[in-house]
Amino acid sequence: MGLTSFGGFNDFHEDGHFTGTPPSYGYDADRAEEQRRHHDILPYIDDSPSSSPHLSSKSRSSRDTLSSGSLESSKSNECDLEKGLEMRKWVLSGILATEETYLSHLEALLLPMKPLKAAATTSQPVLTVAQIETIFFKVPELYEIHREFYDGLLPRVQQWSHHQRVGDLFQKLASQLGVYRAFVDNYEMAVETAEKCCQANTQFAEISENLKVRSPKDSKDQMAKNSLEALLYKPVDRVTRSTLVLHDLLKHTPTSHPDHPLLQDALRISQNFLSSINEETTPRRQSMTVKKGESRQLLRDSFMVELVEGARKLRHVFLFTDLLLCAKLKKQIGGKNQQYDSKWYIPLTELTFQGPEETEPLTIPQVPDEELDAMKVKISHLRSEIQREKRANKGSKVIDRLRKKLSEQESLLLLTSPSMPLRVYNKNGKSYSFLISSDYERAEWREVIKEQQKKCLKTSSLTSMELQMLTSSCVKLQTVHHIPLSINKEEDESPGLNGFLNVIVHSASGLKQSLNLYCTLEVDSFGFFSSKAKTRVYRYTTEPKWNEEFEIDLEGSQTLRLLCYEKSYNKTKQNKEDGESTDRIMGKGQIPLDPHTLQGKDWQRTVIPMNGIEVKLSMKFTSREFSLKRMPSRKPMGVFGVKISTVTKRERSKVPYIVRQCLEEIERRGMEEVGIYRVSGVATDIQALKTAFDTNHKDVSVMMSEMDVNAIAGTLKLYFRELPEPLFTDELYPNFAGGITLSDSVAKESCMLNLLLSLPEPNLVTFLFLLDHLKRVAEKESINKMSLHNLATVFGPTLLRPSEKDSKIPANPTQPISMGDSWSLEVMAQVQVLLYFLQLETIPTPDSKRQSILFSTEV
Repeated sequence: MGLTSFGGFNDFHEDGHFTGTPPSYGYDADRAEEQRRHHDILPYIDDSPSSSPHLSSKSRSSRDTLSSGSLESSKSNECDLEKGLEMRKWVLSGILATEETYLSHLEALLLPMKPLKAAATTSQPVLTVAQIETIFFKVPELYEIHREFYDGLLPRVQQWSHHQRVGDLFQKLASQLGVYRAFVDNYEMAVETAEKCCQANTQFAEISENLKVRSPKDSKDQMAKNSLEALLYKPVDRVTRSTLVLHDLLKHTPTSHPDHPLLQDALRISQNFLSSINEETTPRRQSMTVKKGESRQLLRDSFMVELVEGARKLRHVFLFTDLLLCAKLKKQIGGKNQQYDSKWYIPLTELTFQGPEETEPLTIPQVPDEELDAMKVKISHLRSEIQREKRANKGSKVIDRLRKKLSEQESLLLLTSPSMPLRVYNKNGKSYSFLISSDYERAEWREVIKEQQKKCLKTSSLTSMELQMLTSSCVKLQTVHHIPLSINKEEDESPGLNGFLNVIVHSASGLKQSLNLYCTLEVDSFGFFSSKAKTRVYRYTTEPKWNEEFEIDLEGSQTLRLLCYEKSYNKTKQNKEDGESTDRIMGKGQIPLDPHTLQGKDWQRTVIPMNGIEVKLSMKFTSREFSLKRMPSRKPMGVFGVKISTVTKRERSKVPYIVRQCLEEIERRGMEEVGIYRVSGVATDIQALKTAFDTNHKDVSVMMSEMDVNAIAGTLKLYFRELPEPLFTDELYPNFAGGITLSDSVAKESCMLNLLLSLPEPNLVTFLFLLDHLKRVAEKESINKMSLHNLATVFGPTLLRPSEKDSKIPANPTQPISMGDSWSLEVMAQVQVLLYFLQLETIPTPDSKRQSILFSTEV
C-alpha cells in the first residue's frame, strides 16, 4: 500500500515536497480566504462535513466563529511575522473543522460495532467476534486519539494569541502513528471480510450500506448516509495527507516560535512513517499496476453525467491504458487548485458493455422539455445582461454575481439534458450508467475502450493507497480542464451560428461490402449535441446515393456531425449494449461550422472522411436575420406565399385544401410516428409536394400516399412558414406576446381569447382546425414522443413569427439584447402563446360558429 505515486506520476520526497504539481490538501496564503469559505477544499476534508455529536453547541459556534473573518493575500515565503502568525490561526481553524468531520465518520463506524458484538454472543449472531474485530480493527483507538487531540486543540484556538503553543499536540499525534500502521496493514483484510459478510448476511449488508453520519447543524438532512466501505477508507485517506498538513502549519510558524522544533519533530516522524510503508510495498505495487517496463498513461477523459440510484451526478471519467476511473471534481470551477475524489474504477480486462441476462432495464429520469427551455431562456438573459454590464463598465462585483448565476443555470442544464445511456459492467455483473447527449460520443468511448482492451492483457488491481495517489495525479494529467460551461470559454470565442443550415447528403464511397446504410446529422446547441435529421435507408450497395436535402435549425451551433449506420432488419435480436437498436455505426466524422466559409449564398461542397468511408455533403447557411422574412409569392395562382384569405376565397373553403390534405394523411398513418413534425422530411420530397400544390396537380393525393409522412409534415410547416403574413397576423402579434406575460390567470384568459376571436375568420378557422389535430397528436405522446410542449416548440414560431424583419416582443429598453439572444427570447414567447391555447380544454366560441368551424370546411 505505497503512498508514493507510480507509473510516472508525482513522487514524494524526504523534504515533504512533491515533484510536479502537488495535490492541494493544505493552506496557501494566496487561496486561504477562498478555502476558508469552502470546507470541501480544506485540508483532507470530505464531501459532507459533519458535526461530531460529542461537541457542545458552544464548541460548534466557536468553531464557526473561527472559520469566518477575512484574510489578505500574501506570499507564504515572504509574509511578515504578523501575517504569518495570523495564517497559523486560519490553518489551525481548518484543521479543527476537518477533525470534527473525521470524528463524526469514526463515530458512525463505531455505532454498529457495539450491538454487533452483543449479538455475537447470542444464538443468532450477525457476525462472529473474529469478523467484527477484523472489520473494525483499531477504529476505537483511532477515535480516542483524535478526540483527545481535538479536545486539546479547540480551547487553545478559541483563546488565540500569537504566542499560543500547539506543537506538543501535533508531536503527540505523530507519535501515535503506529496505530495507523496497524490499521493500514489490516485495511485490505477488513474490506475483504466486510464484503464477504455482506454477501453472506443480508442484515449486515443493509447495515453496511446505511451508516448514519451526523451532518452540519445547518444541513436540512441532519443525518447523511455512508457505506461501511467508504467510512473504512477515511483513515487511509487521512494518513496520506498528514505530512502535507504538518508541512503547511510549519510553513507559517516562525523559526523563533517555541512550536517550530516540535512541529519539525512531528513532520520528521510522519515522513519516516510514510517512507517505511513505501519501501515495504514498492515491489508488490509495481507488479500489480501494468506490465513491467510500461507506465500507465491517460488515453481520454471527459465530464459525464452518471446515474446513481436514479439521481444525476456530474463525474470526470478518465480512461487509462489499463483501467477506467470515475471521479468527482471536489473543487468547483473558477478556482485554481482542483481536487478529485475517486468513486469507482474497473480494470479494462474486467470491463464489458454487455450485462447478464437478468440485467434490469435502465430507467432514465427525464426533465420536461419546457423546463429545459426555461433554463435556456435564463441563460440567454444572463449572457445578455453580462454583455450589457461590460459595455457599461460596471464593477466586477456585479458581473461576478451574474456569472455565478449563469454558471448555476448552465450547470443545471449540463446535468439535466443528456439522456442517451452508456452502461459499463464489471465481471461480477455490477453496472454503472452514464448519460450522454449524442450517439457520436457514446460510439467514441466504446471504440477507444474496445481498442485498448485488445492491448491490455493483465488485470490491474489497486490498493486504496494507490487509488488515492492515482486520483490525485488526475489533476496534472487531465486533458479536459473545465466543465463545459460558457463561463469557461475565452472572451473572443465564436458564439456560433443562429439560423438555418441546409444540408444535402449526396453519397458515400469506400465501402468494401454491400450494406443497408443511412446517415444521421447532429449539431450542437447550448453545449449539447442532438440528432436533427436522418436519411432514408439505401438498400444493399457499396455506393449509396441518397441525394437528400435537410433544413436544420441552428441555435449557437459550431459543429456538424455525421454518423453512418448499417441498418439491421433482425427484429428479434436485441442489442444488450443500449437496449434500443441493433443498427451498427460504420463511421462518423465532424466538421466545424465556420461563419466565414458559410457566409456566401452559394452551396459549399465538402467531404467527411470516416473509417475509410467518405461521405459527400453540400451546405448552405441562412442567418436568423434573413430567415425571419416572409416573402409574398410572385405566382398569382399558387398557395405557398399567398394570403390565406385569398386561397380560401379561391377554393371556396374555410380551411385551405393543403392544410386539410396534409392533416388527413398524417392522421391516417403518422400519428404514431416517433418525432412527427420534429424530424426533418427529405427536402426534395417537400419541394415536389410544394410544386404539386402550387400547380393544383390532380394526383397530389396519390403522391402523398407514397411519400414519407415526415415529408408531408414538412410541407405543412413550410406552408405556414411561407405565408406572407403569419396566421396570428402582424397587427395582433405584439398583443399576443404581451398577453401571455400577464400574471393574473383570469385576465390572461380573457385577453388571449378575445385576441384569438379577433383574428380574420379564415385564420381563426384554420388555426382551430390545426389545434384540434395537434391535441390528437399529443394524446399519443407515449408512442410518438410529441408532447404539447414539443408541438408548441415546432409550430409556435411558424404560426406567430411576424413578417417584419425588425419585429420583436415588447422588451425592457434598459436591457439591450444581442441578435442571437433576442431571437431565443422571441421564440420562447411564440412557443408560450401556442402552448397556452393547446392547454386550454376548449375554446369557448359560440356553438353555431364552432359547428361551422369544425364540421364544414366547404362553403
